[in-house]
Amino acid sequence: MTDDAQGSAPAKGSASVAGGRATGAATRIIVALDYPNPRQALPLLDSLDGAECKLKIGKELFVRGGPQFVRQAAERGFDVFLDLKFHDIPNTVAQACSAAADLGVWMMNVHALGGKKMLEAARNALDKAGGSRPLLVAVTVLTSLDAHDLRQLGLMGSVEENVLRLARLAHAAGLDGVVCSPRETALLRGALGADFCLVTPGIRPSNSTADDQKRTLTPCEALQAGASYLVIGRPITRAPDPMQALRAIQSEIASLHTT
Repeated sequence: MTDDAQGSAPAKGSASVAGGRATGAATRIIVALDYPNPRQALPLLDSLDGAECKLKIGKELFVRGGPQFVRQAAERGFDVFLDLKFHDIPNTVAQACSAAADLGVWMMNVHALGGKKMLEAARNALDKAGGSRPLLVAVTVLTSLDAHDLRQLGLMGSVEENVLRLARLAHAAGLDGVVCSPRETALLRGALGADFCLVTPGIRPSNSTADDQKRTLTPCEALQAGASYLVIGRPITRAPDPMQALRAIQSEIASLHTT
């Protein structure tokens, strides 16, 4: 794995594009494989390599493709973010994390609402795993939720207050970082320091729609706010030409050097 795959956040704005191929901060792009089955996802994998982007495999694709598809993606040289948001009793989550580590994933996540004991159990399980330990990040508040949704769930305070509280809990439990909306990235970067990994979904290039994400920023805005990695799905996977869409985003990131 590269150095940034081991968990250190690359310096902001460190992208460059040479000969039509992105380097540096291009590996900060995690392409969300929003496909219902491996058969539909494989053509995109065939057109990419691990130097271009990382991959996120979520619940639907994992349920249909299973561990075999995760291994297949990792064997092709991709850093895989396994996005299953484990949330259960501590022992169950610890065992699930150990099993995920055996698949050779680069990153996985749990839900911070599982509590500190669950978070610590997950971290301890990965510390005991052999080989290179995957990064462990916690989900704070889903990017599809706003303050009204939180009140319905009985969570008082603003979205930002809830995100910060849960992120501090994850930090105290020894996790590598959190998944958060890009709109909370600057807040968390200031509160938790430069080494805490911030994985930001809800990234929408300036020419795309928000879809069901309620708290979004452009790639450049998110990186400038302190994001470590950008999760981008539909703007790439549902574009008429996904590779062209990916490279347009890489060029947008590269513009941080020239503006």
